[in-house]
Amino acid sequence: MPSEDNINAAFSKQSSHFDEDDCTNSVLQQWRKKIYAHIDQFLKPNSTILELNAGTGIDAVRLASRGHRVHATDLSDGMIAQLEKMAIAWSEKITVQQISFQNLSEVNGKFDFVFSNFGGLNCADDLTKVAHELPRLLNPGAYLTWVIMPPVCPWELSWILKGQFKKAFRRLKGKTTAHLESEFFTTYYHSLRDVKSALGPRFMLLMAEGLGIFSPPPAAANFVKDHPMVTQFLNRLDQLFHKNFPFNRCGDHIVVSFRFNF
Repeated sequence: MPSEDNINAAFSKQSSHFDEDDCTNSVLQQWRKKIYAHIDQFLKPNSTILELNAGTGIDAVRLASRGHRVHATDLSDGMIAQLEKMAIAWSEKITVQQISFQNLSEVNGKFDFVFSNFGGLNCADDLTKVAHELPRLLNPGAYLTWVIMPPVCPWELSWILKGQFKKAFRRLKGKTTAHLESEFFTTYYHSLRDVKSALGPRFMLLMAEGLGIFSPPPAAANFVKDHPMVTQFLNRLDQLFHKNFPFNRCGDHIVVSFRFNF
């Protein structure tokens, strides 16, 4: 994976204020609730979960608090440090391993669920590098939910109206240079077709839904604050169409779930 050192540095810097940023962002909080509602449809009681790009452990704690066991993995030194602090209080439910998601050969055990939230997998240039080890790690009938950034986002395309053509079309190129915490690295946009191709025929698509299709993303906090009625209307549009084709394949993120057929 390109720029792995830059990715590590960027998210290590972000780790110190990640939780505070998350808790104070109303859009992120709403999106997490939607994602949890999605995965709760597939999680069986007392599941064993492999989490990729687990960050500071926000999702791991939520899953552990519901009785699941989570093996939380992340590349970033800073995120791992926060994860390990958090895991002390959940030592019977959460284990931590510092690893890139393209080195899953170093993970041991069998899992009932694989979860990756909020675009961490968009740091991978080729999702087959992530997927090829999964059959070894999954129990028969296991589930997988990935939350990734697709190539088409209507909200971003609306920047055309402001004359910001480069920003409006950046996803359609398939990749862009991300700038986070003074670090630069490449972000790759993956379509649902890309995900299906990477996982292969042993994974059956169960559900796909768009997240932030028409509504403002977490980065547009000022728009949400300044235009509450417009935001409410756009959120309503998302709610109406987020599971319907083609809107379940576009948005700021898409949430996709598959079942592994052994």
